[in-house]
Amino acid sequence: MKNSEQNMTRLAQLLKNSERIVFFTGAGISTESGIPDFRSKGGIWEKFKPVMFQDFIENTDCRNEYWRQRFFRHDDMIEAEPNRGHRAVSSLIRRGKASVVITQNTDGLHQKSGVPEKNIIELHGNSTYATCLTCNLRHELEWIREIYLKDGLAPNCPDCGGIIKTATVSFGQSMPKEKMRAAQIETLACDLMVAVGSSLKVFPAASFPITARQNGAQLVILNRDPTDLDKYANLVLNEEIGPTLGDLVGVN
Repeated sequence: MKNSEQNMTRLAQLLKNSERIVFFTGAGISTESGIPDFRSKGGIWEKFKPVMFQDFIENTDCRNEYWRQRFFRHDDMIEAEPNRGHRAVSSLIRRGKASVVITQNTDGLHQKSGVPEKNIIELHGNSTYATCLTCNLRHELEWIREIYLKDGLAPNCPDCGGIIKTATVSFGQSMPKEKMRAAQIETLACDLMVAVGSSLKVFPAASFPITARQNGAQLVILNRDPTDLDKYANLVLNEEIGPTLGDLVGVN
């Protein structure tokens, strides 16, 4: 039996024998849906310099650059559909085999795949809508885009005049304490964590797979390329995500 086949067999057995699986997902699960990742060659950060949160708050030009970058990627996000990887994760959660998906992604594809909101922990927020940083009112992107393209300026909140930003965590912005706490609780409760499509370079988020392993859970890393945390894993598969999970879980 080839090594890749042996690894697939081992992962299938781990999924079958585990009672509380947690998925930890990164950009790699969504690249198969046509959404470019950030750090790989040809990724988003090769095209754009990220806008720091403090600059976004203090500088109108930086704020407008932030929205220019966001709307450059707008159609990729809006038109993207879940792939077999998302659907496999959704299937295991809806069947009660997995408790949650902890995700670094902001694209909303886990929701689109049918995972209930209560079973998704978005560490870096959600870029499919925006919120006011003052009153927390939700704003839809189409409304913001229409004004931005017309005036060349991002609008402020019509209710309170506050600054509007996508509901994401930007560089220099604090991680959401409630989400981090929820992720920690789920990490400590799982008996198997499957890290999917993450480079596992971004901390503190990338600490959760290590914590799971140290707490006695099995750790599987499924990613197209090797990661710095492979040495901590019980099993590493450098395979395409959608076909691998789709075949194992039995979803198209």
